[in-house]
Amino acid sequence: MADRDALPLPLEVRARLAELELELSEGDITQKGYEKKRSKLLGAYLPHPPGLEASMAHDRRPPMAPSSASRYHRRRSSGTRDERYRSDVHTEAVQAALAKHKERKMAVPMPSKRRSLVVQTSMDAYTPPDTSSGSEEEGGQGEGTPTSSQGSVSMEHWISRAIHQGSTTSSSSSSTQSGGSGAAGRLADVLAQTHMGKSGPIAHLSLKRKTMLGVAENGNSLRRSCEFGSDLLWPPPLESEENHSAPPDVTTYTSEHPVQVERPQVSTVPRTTPKYGNAELMETGDGVPVSSRVSAKIQQLVNTLKQPRRPPLREFFVDDFEELLEVQQPDPNQPRPEGAQMVPIRGEPLGVVTNWPPSLEAALQRWGTISPKAPCLTTMDTNGKPLYVLTYGKLWSRSIKVAYNILHKLGTKQEPMVRPGDRVALVFPNNDPAAFMVAFYGCLLAEVVPVPIEVPLTRKDAGSQQIGFLLGSCGVTVALTSDACHKGLPKGPTGEIPQFKGWPKLLWFVTESKHLSKPPRDWFPHIKDANNDTAYIEYKTCKDGSVLGVTVTRIALLTHCQALTQSCGYTEAEIIVNVLDFKKDVGLWHGILTSVMNMMHVISIPYSLMKVNPLSWIQKVCQYKGKVACVKSRDMHWALVAHRDQRDINLSSLRMLVVADGSNPWSISSCDAFLNVFQSKGLRPEVICPCASSAEALTVAIRRPTDDSNQPPGRGVLSMQGLSYGVIRVDSEERLSVLTVQDVGTVMPGALMCVVKPEGVPQLCRTDEIGELCVCSIATGMSYYGLSGMTKNTFEVFPMTISGAPISEYPFIRTGLLGFIGPGGLVFISGKMDGLMVVSGRRHNADDIVATALAVEPMKFVYRGRIAVFSVTVLHDERIVVVAEQRPDSTEEDSFQWMSRVLQAIDSIHNVGVFCLALVPANTLPKTPLGGIHLSETKQLFLEGSLHPCNVLMCPHTCVTNLPKPRQKQPEIGPASVMVGNLVSGKRIAQASGRDLGQIEDNDQARKFLFLSEVLQWRAQTTPDHVLFTLLSSRGAVLSSLTCLQLHKRAEKIATMLMERGHLQDGDHVALVYPPGIDLIAAFYGCLYAGCVPITVRPPHPQNIATTLPTVKMIVEVSRSACVMTTQIISKLLKSKEASAAVDVRTWPPVLDTDDLPKKKPPQLYKPSNPDTLAYLDFSVSTTGMLAGVKMSHTATSAFCRSIKLQCELYPSREVAICLDPYCGLGFVLWCLCSVYSGHQSILIPPSELEVNPALWLLAVSQFRVRDTFCSYSVMELCTKGLGLQTESLKARGLDLSRVRTCVVVAEERPRIALTQSFSKLFKDLGLHPRAVSTSFGCRVNLAICLQPHRLGKLADQGTSGPDPTTVYVDMRALRHDRVRLVERGSPHSLPLMESGKILPGVRIIIANPETKGPLGDSHLGEIWVHCAHNGSGYFTVYGDEALQSDHFNSRLSFGDTQTVWARTGYLGFLRRTELTDASGERHDALYVVGALDEAMELRGMRYHPIDIETSVIRTHKSIMECAVFPWTNLLVVVVELEGSEQEALDLVPLVTNAVLEEHYLIVGVVVVVDIGVIPINSRGEKQRMHLRDGFLADQLDPIYVAYNM
Repeated sequence: MADRDALPLPLEVRARLAELELELSEGDITQKGYEKKRSKLLGAYLPHPPGLEASMAHDRRPPMAPSSASRYHRRRSSGTRDERYRSDVHTEAVQAALAKHKERKMAVPMPSKRRSLVVQTSMDAYTPPDTSSGSEEEGGQGEGTPTSSQGSVSMEHWISRAIHQGSTTSSSSSSTQSGGSGAAGRLADVLAQTHMGKSGPIAHLSLKRKTMLGVAENGNSLRRSCEFGSDLLWPPPLESEENHSAPPDVTTYTSEHPVQVERPQVSTVPRTTPKYGNAELMETGDGVPVSSRVSAKIQQLVNTLKQPRRPPLREFFVDDFEELLEVQQPDPNQPRPEGAQMVPIRGEPLGVVTNWPPSLEAALQRWGTISPKAPCLTTMDTNGKPLYVLTYGKLWSRSIKVAYNILHKLGTKQEPMVRPGDRVALVFPNNDPAAFMVAFYGCLLAEVVPVPIEVPLTRKDAGSQQIGFLLGSCGVTVALTSDACHKGLPKGPTGEIPQFKGWPKLLWFVTESKHLSKPPRDWFPHIKDANNDTAYIEYKTCKDGSVLGVTVTRIALLTHCQALTQSCGYTEAEIIVNVLDFKKDVGLWHGILTSVMNMMHVISIPYSLMKVNPLSWIQKVCQYKGKVACVKSRDMHWALVAHRDQRDINLSSLRMLVVADGSNPWSISSCDAFLNVFQSKGLRPEVICPCASSAEALTVAIRRPTDDSNQPPGRGVLSMQGLSYGVIRVDSEERLSVLTVQDVGTVMPGALMCVVKPEGVPQLCRTDEIGELCVCSIATGMSYYGLSGMTKNTFEVFPMTISGAPISEYPFIRTGLLGFIGPGGLVFISGKMDGLMVVSGRRHNADDIVATALAVEPMKFVYRGRIAVFSVTVLHDERIVVVAEQRPDSTEEDSFQWMSRVLQAIDSIHNVGVFCLALVPANTLPKTPLGGIHLSETKQLFLEGSLHPCNVLMCPHTCVTNLPKPRQKQPEIGPASVMVGNLVSGKRIAQASGRDLGQIEDNDQARKFLFLSEVLQWRAQTTPDHVLFTLLSSRGAVLSSLTCLQLHKRAEKIATMLMERGHLQDGDHVALVYPPGIDLIAAFYGCLYAGCVPITVRPPHPQNIATTLPTVKMIVEVSRSACVMTTQIISKLLKSKEASAAVDVRTWPPVLDTDDLPKKKPPQLYKPSNPDTLAYLDFSVSTTGMLAGVKMSHTATSAFCRSIKLQCELYPSREVAICLDPYCGLGFVLWCLCSVYSGHQSILIPPSELEVNPALWLLAVSQFRVRDTFCSYSVMELCTKGLGLQTESLKARGLDLSRVRTCVVVAEERPRIALTQSFSKLFKDLGLHPRAVSTSFGCRVNLAICLQPHRLGKLADQGTSGPDPTTVYVDMRALRHDRVRLVERGSPHSLPLMESGKILPGVRIIIANPETKGPLGDSHLGEIWVHCAHNGSGYFTVYGDEALQSDHFNSRLSFGDTQTVWARTGYLGFLRRTELTDASGERHDALYVVGALDEAMELRGMRYHPIDIETSVIRTHKSIMECAVFPWTNLLVVVVELEGSEQEALDLVPLVTNAVLEEHYLIVGVVVVVDIGVIPINSRGEKQRMHLRDGFLADQLDPIYVAYNM
């Protein structure tokens, strides 16, 4: 730290650094450029590493020996960490690493939670400490310091010798150092980082419940969208930006914000590994990457001259992601193996003893007849008292009985259930070895294959389904079990044993003697010599959770027993104490098989006794003068913890202590500590014999018990940095990141061992390289039962030399163990293949990460050491996930502190980032049968979002380093060049038009009138009694209807009222504030009759005045309305006490209520003189929160109505059902105008009524036999969600949709394919034709551009129809670069786009470049421009974006046809000429809408449409009901609505982050989980993302959880 004080950075250097960080985060410079410039700036100020190393060595305290045993005792009672991974040296290393981080603050706010989410403990949290952290895969760790200098020296000497032999070029000193200085170099880096100054804590957004947005206050089920107050208008965004503290910019490590809350700060050191991107990709016209070696000029020419062909079909299904990725370049300084090629090591020959039995059954027969009284197995009860002694005579006679009954008493004589060679399951509890042993040998005698499995405790045990799969694939139909176990199995209501999930149907057969028949005197089992038949199948759980059965032949079984006898020096009648699981692995091989071969006496200690009395096994060794004990390192640790209670311990009888999990490198500290304490009690050092084993290769190596106590065991201190590159580099124990390993003895007798590369071809490793151990021996497993492909990869491996020649004609077996063969043929294990995680090309072992996490203070934080580490693949690389159970009493602050420290420790020690760190309540992780953590099940729960963590910390910013490079914008090609390019390449300009209005003869009287007011008067005279409008109630009854004459008369009275009471002049603006209904229509025509300009306004919601009334007030003010017309109820509401709290009620213009109309007619009706004057104003709030009024002239209004009339073939005898909001856009036109113009009857269904009765709309369509209906997405969504389970009852009520030929969704967005398809599918059973549903497309400048009524049946032949809307699939990645690349359905990254309906008559469309305003070619993405008579004539006012120019309504192309005036829609899309033909016989042009320009987000230089990210997020978890995303400075914020328990909120954070990374290559900065209904949705069913953003910044969302991803 002295360096830091000596060289403070000058201010200008700090400023320049901050600037560099910003440039990097915004993608202006590459990582490489950033690092170059940064190191240049910091060069003069960096501390010098040599000094640093010296100071580091100086700082370290010498490791303390475990002095007082009370420490053990205290740890034990507090229910401590998992002692498998206990190592004082490592703990100190971790603390030292963390101390270095103390200076740095964490640049991320602590996640915020709702109160209800904080108070959460597990149901089972306060159970007494059960140190069940060790499963059968785990060992335990004692305390102790590995100190054997001799071991280390010899190891170092051996390594350097190996390297010298293999390499003449490099000196050994440099190579041994290359991996080791990693920690020091990294610390120098950390120090350099701290110079960056302003890394103070960030302003923390505390998200407390304030006044709710008010969006969902109406509490309706229609997602606050249909009726009132959802078109919220918020103040201009600038204001909110100033009010709220800006977000923490997580991609840089500085902050300029005032501190509000100081939080523990996690270090997020940016990786300084250089990143070299791939060469820039060039793309052909349709976005297919091409080789960049071709000269760019030539390529350009090639592209111009040839029309781009589509790639062959299969190419669409190849994910060419690799080409986009930032390629991880190897570190030039990484250590590389330099030794000679290793030589396979042979074990000593297997000695032949004359009296060895020819098979194991023969051995049993021998002892059962010669020494029937000799004890074979003693079982203990939970008090440690002998429960039962099984003699060899009893074992022999009972096994014969079981064998006879299996073969002869199951099934019938003609059809026995079990024949020799069949597989049967053995289901016995861990406290009944005697019953298991009898059943196992019974199977061997019957020549039946036993498959021992765990006892199922519940119907849904962790991993139970996979066990079922194994039993099914083995064809198991019978399960042998004991009486007690059978009684304890879960039972169904009638007392029968239910079928367990995924299990085959089993017959349960109890093997107790009293239940069995005696075999006849003449029946005798057939005992033959060991052969290649399968003896038994041992199950093995893989990394992914699948369970495989390893077959062991009779000859392998016998040979293995012989090899163990020779290695361990077993003799007759020796006593062996077995603590291990006797059903599999070392416990089975020593305690059930080899013991019988040698007539040994096994004292079996059940797991239940160990839990009560951890010293029991030592007591039994003393009591029985045991010669051998088989334990795991956790058993040694438990004994250490408890040994204070015991006085007279004497372990001098012990000649061999087999440590079954010696292959776990972390077992060494248990062995050392155990020896430290018990050496004074007669334990000799040479007695401790670690062994390595695997299900496939059985015993791989075992340390032999020697008589020479002077020869120390081998051990090595290896650099973790080197190990991560698969290289052995000896290091000193003073270093932070080292792994101390002990030998597991030598190769088994009669076996040949070599080490091969873990990936790819099985090539021999070099002597200083870590690889997978492979064994060639008779005494190994034979195959995975029934899986020939996997068997070939594991059991039939032919290792190759570097030159490619096989080293042996015999196959080797992969053991699944990683390690190397050291000096003197000693085998060292550094980890397991199953625990291997390859992150960015470097290997990390899950056990090592666990050990580091458990060494972080406070160590007691993790509940009983229960912690799981695994990797998940995200974005083509493995990412590390750490899941730990936290103590029941830990606070949020504790959790956050601990998590921060773990991240720092793992980063410092292993130089790798943790992608996700999750804490779960105590006792909630899935357990294995022996109480350990079920890893694959935990991973499965994590991936499916069912883990229910109570704390989550994601660090994607620091871990994900392989994102594609940010897009560098190329200089635009001029519009003229684009056009010429299109012409040369044969591409047409993208333009299309609907039918020409002028040529269509519709012989309609209405064409004579220019004004709607005249059409209404004409209809009132010619067809006075023709019904135009029918309004329905929520029950489906007709509430009121209106004929032509009635409407005309009401309109006259309203006109009179406006003139007399309102004293209005021609051209005055009138706000119409009515609920959806007939009053609104009458008021509209009343305004036209009086010469006023109407503006329809959604009334305020009575339950939600505070948020809905200001919008009404604003529209009234902005539209300069001279008066407000409304109903009596609403008029009172506008001036009520509640209203005065929200707005200034004194400033309302005059309010007229139309409930009481004057009786007399107006003197004369107003007749407009100029058709281009204003007919009405269309006001609406856009999704970005902008309020704009569009001017609609009389010409445009009449042209619009005529265009719709022709497209939909509307005439007086037609009936159309309309379920839309009548306040703006096409919804207003269909509700109020079209019936008057075309004369058809409109059945009006207010969408708000569907909240009361979701079936109202469809029932009305069925009841009135309607053929055409219009609705909004909100209505369709409500029907899909609300009626999903009611189709049968609706059918029973007579609902019939078979007459519907067109159901059009009115929208101003990209068609929602998923919703329309699920709607069609759902109501198909009620007669809805799948082709009936289509969409329309309109926008602010033109309320309807496309509208496609389908023609079904006869009408299809009448010439007016167009083809069905087509769906194309485009590449989402090309779309982000503003390119269209068509792909096949189902190919990676494909996005379906549905055509937006048929272009209306009189409408012309062109696709233009929004920047250059030049025309684009067919299938090119650009802005949709429209030219048509019913375009709006301009904005009346724009509130929220005054800079919006009239350019929207009258733009001209910069090249080509520069005369035509176009309106810009503000939507991106493309036109594509299809193979289909239109009614006119021309080829059909399809318009595809991609999304609004002002909604699109520019992130990493690419254009993203929120809906695409939201779709990915919604798919990730069933509880996500809705999602909205928005950018916040340079972060992406994802807001999800949670349907379900608040405890599921945190499950969503990793899933959302993963999905967005995988599918969009974006890192989510903030994940906000909120209640249903918080995301505001407007009347058209569109999300108002900017409102949401403002609500988030103003802290008004009351979120359940906010996660800040680092």
